[in-house]
Amino acid sequence: MQTLLLSTGVVALAEIGDKTQLLAFILATRFKKPVPIILGILCATIINHALAGAVGAWITTAISPQALRWILGVSFIAMAVWTMIPDKIDEDETQLGRKLGVFGATLVTFFLAEMGDKTQLATVALAAKSAFPIEVVIGTTLGMMIADVPAVILGKKLGQRVSMKLVHTIAACIFLALGVATLLGVGSEFGF
Repeated sequence: MQTLLLSTGVVALAEIGDKTQLLAFILATRFKKPVPIILGILCATIINHALAGAVGAWITTAISPQALRWILGVSFIAMAVWTMIPDKIDEDETQLGRKLGVFGATLVTFFLAEMGDKTQLATVALAAKSAFPIEVVIGTTLGMMIADVPAVILGKKLGQRVSMKLVHTIAACIFLALGVATLLGVGSEFGF
């Protein structure tokens, strides 16, 4: 359960102000159809994070525990730095709606926008560190939905009321703490 909660919290914070949350804002204001947008986000996230979780679980079989600890520790610290860099969205990524419909456009653009994104890499790292990678995938998917559903429902009004700098700083601190704890071997006796 701890893995699920940690994964949910880390990704929910990391997602605030992220490229895919900005994409959710844009799709919501452009199409004004929250249900197909939310379903598209959910489907794209499940597929993307399941693949990331599988990669994370595979990494544990391919790399020695000592090397993995250093790779993961440095990766978490790098994600802390990356979290402090605000994302931007290209308008071209939202143009698919005319060809694929609202659900299809959301599914494709979210899946592609998440490829190599910090939340996908966090899913890989958390799954590699966890004895329960399925909990990581469920947690990171929940975190994405916690951050993106309000963006769809409330649109740009929410973005004006939330201090993105504060949220990014909190998320960066969590990634930094995870990185340092991983490098120090904290929790290794518990399998994470």
